[in-house]
Amino acid sequence: MPTDALEQRLAALEARLRAAEDHLEIQNLLMTYGPLVDSATAEPAGRLWVEGGGYNFTLPDGGSKRLEAPDEVAGMYTWPGHIDLVNTGCAHLTATPKITVSGDDADAVGYSFVVLKEGERWFLWRAAVNHWTLRRTSDGWRIVERFNRALDGSPESHDVMRKVVAA
Repeated sequence: MPTDALEQRLAALEARLRAAEDHLEIQNLLMTYGPLVDSATAEPAGRLWVEGGGYNFTLPDGGSKRLEAPDEVAGMYTWPGHIDLVNTGCAHLTATPKITVSGDDADAVGYSFVVLKEGERWFLWRAAVNHWTLRRTSDGWRIVERFNRALDGSPESHDVMRKVVAA
């Protein structure tokens, strides 16, 4: 086999391996979120984001709010409402997203759910769709922005779902 062909195959294999490693690292980053917030481990949860990144989410009244990382994001996990969830028993679940990597930037689109304990039963308390933008940093992949919308039938939530086509 000519050296050029072998070098091309090796380069293609390295590119495929890096893509697989990127997807796995991003998936692991997003799957880290739930256990951190469900254990009220606020500061490490805030550090999943890049400095100045944001978390934009639907409020219970239907409005929205954006928190800046890391301090405001971490601070959310000390809010009385969140601590009530943690003390009741809850699970923030991130469904496996569709991930698209382009160099040192990535997008991930997928669902998230919050399961809450009520007495002896567990029930689905909240369902949402998410669009994460991510960036490769010297500390590995980090969230730049998380745009989260409740699955309430709104045009905004449907717009986020459609981003799966672009991602």
